[in-house]
Amino acid sequence: MSSVIASRRYASALLSAAEEGQFLEEATEALNNIKETLDHSRDLAHALRSPLINGDKKKHILEAIFGESAGEKVMIFLMLLAQKKRAGQIPEIVNEFHKLLDERNGVVNVDVKSAVKLSDEQAKELVNKLASYTGKKVRAKMSLQEDLLGGVTVKIGDTIIDGSVSHQLQMMKQSLMAGKM
Repeated sequence: MSSVIASRRYASALLSAAEEGQFLEEATEALNNIKETLDHSRDLAHALRSPLINGDKKKHILEAIFGESAGEKVMIFLMLLAQKKRAGQIPEIVNEFHKLLDERNGVVNVDVKSAVKLSDEQAKELVNKLASYTGKKVRAKMSLQEDLLGGVTVKIGDTIIDGSVSHQLQMMKQSLMAGKM
């Protein structure tokens, strides 16, 4: 089974258990802290991925680091991951957990790249238009990409909406080269 499929299954199981057991907020906060810790500790992430360290040792590592902060139910989940030799996938499982939570809450993540920094009003208007386009709440990540020359590109999942000047110039060039203008 691929690691992406496994990560999604474990994340889905945790999300379902957290909703049924009414500890979703606690689990989400604990998973955020775990992910942040793993992002800032390359040695810990490497140890959890290492096939040379057995599951029992990984359980002790996880318990020593997250035992106090993660909460009893999330710790049970982490122990299960270590037992099933999936401790190295904790970052991917956390990412999948957040994706599933966003899907259930009707939130879509959008990457917006613009040639110039958008004003707060422009960003808000763009987010509102994207929300009406997708029919979901939009969580936008704004960034600058000066080589666009002007305009914006928007990535929603696998869909890219390219309204940049550089794209328009490229399309015009292709039309001229094909003799269509």
